[in-house]
Amino acid sequence: MPVESPPIEAVPTNIITGFLGVGKTTAILHLLKQKPAHERWAVLVNEFGEIGVDGSLLSGHHPEQSGVYVREVPGGCMCCAAGLPMQFALNHLLSTTRPDRLLIEPTGLGHPKEVLAVMSAPHYKKVIDLQRTLTLVDARKLRDERYTSHETFNQQIELADVIVGAKVDLYEPGDADTLGAYARQKGRSQVQVVFAEHGRIDGSLLEGRTSLATEPDSHHHHPPEKPVAADLPLPPEGYLRAENSGEGFNSIGWRFSPNKVFRHQALLPVLTGLDVERMKAVFITDEGIFGYNLSDDSLTEVALDECAESRIELISRVLDDSLEARLLECLIGSS
Repeated sequence: MPVESPPIEAVPTNIITGFLGVGKTTAILHLLKQKPAHERWAVLVNEFGEIGVDGSLLSGHHPEQSGVYVREVPGGCMCCAAGLPMQFALNHLLSTTRPDRLLIEPTGLGHPKEVLAVMSAPHYKKVIDLQRTLTLVDARKLRDERYTSHETFNQQIELADVIVGAKVDLYEPGDADTLGAYARQKGRSQVQVVFAEHGRIDGSLLEGRTSLATEPDSHHHHPPEKPVAADLPLPPEGYLRAENSGEGFNSIGWRFSPNKVFRHQALLPVLTGLDVERMKAVFITDEGIFGYNLSDDSLTEVALDECAESRIELISRVLDDSLEARLLECLIGSS
């Protein structure tokens, strides 16, 4: 007789949220470095665009042999369609990895109140031990009304147990105090405010129960009309393009067949010259596999151990139609 696995119970779970470009993935990478060697951690990452890059970036740093298991829900707010995309991915991740801790990274344009509502549903009551929600905020953005008037930006602060003042090394005098005042105005009365450089968040901040916000907000959910581009087979030409829009932003991204190799030195000027809110990419190049991360501060490049295919995703208010041709020119064998 096969031995049945014990039920999955009370998995410590944290939501790590924050607006576009604030450094959520960098912070999660730092938290994963603090994972006890004997534990298995799972990460459920959601992206606004349809291509999905964060999973490749996280897995490239922490392959499954290290006890880190990453799954993606691309294509917009993962709680949409009555929470089904998120629930399918979450159920599969929990059942196949049986983690000691679960980290959930909603898209920067996602709705954390809805994510909390899904996680607090009755069928997850015994499975999920919902612990602290961490919200990363770049205090410099509080000078910009496009952020302070954005519903999702404020909702992320309202639901935080811990607000992390990200990129504190780049602040001007008074920025940290401004964030503290904004947190007192918009956040919970008991919210904790800390500051971090380069995503270096202490793992102890994950510990402790959250004060649940289980009522969904009023934004409308629509079931996906077609599979997202991350799940589609690649066409004969070896690459595909996908676009998405919502919350006042647009995304555009590409997937490339793994046999398409990019010239590393040709890629750098293309990526450095982008004028976007956010860019993430993984590329197979003639000099190795690299991950890229571009925000309004700088472009970072890191060597990765592995990736299944080259991918790039951009989020911007206005999209550049010439980028596809410039990327194709970086391929080995292009004229």
